[in-house]
Amino acid sequence: MGQDLTQQWLTEIQALKQQLVELRQERDKAWESAEKWRKLYNTESEQRRSDSQLSQQTIASLKLEIQQMRGIDEELINEATIDEAIQQEIANLDSVEKLQSKLIATLQEQERLLQALKTEQENHAQTRKNLTTALGDAIDGLTKERAVVRE
Repeated sequence: MGQDLTQQWLTEIQALKQQLVELRQERDKAWESAEKWRKLYNTESEQRRSDSQLSQQTIASLKLEIQQMRGIDEELINEATIDEAIQQEIANLDSVEKLQSKLIATLQEQERLLQALKTEQENHAQTRKNLTTALGDAIDGLTKERAVVRE
């Protein structure tokens, strides 16, 4: 009887050891998954920062180009010179056709910029949502893993 009890204990200890090995493997997989999501998050964040920086550079370049086209020296720009430049441009619009043409071009540029801003905001919101969901899933997985290991 004593030997049966000892064998039973040894079998149970062996089963617990196996369960511990399996739990450790699951934990390692969860950590690997979390690390994968962390890398994806960092990659996506870096891409967004890069895109943002590129957009800022493009905007700065376009502003400079516009200023050069208007003959405005960037160093002299302040509110007063901007107002003067606008007034001078308006003064050059000496016909209704020129005024209409300028208004149409300005409205088209405004719409293009608003659309670009809207698209960037949507992309940013989607990225934030995707990354938040992925991070939440990873944390949930780790929390469950820790709960199982503690049991």
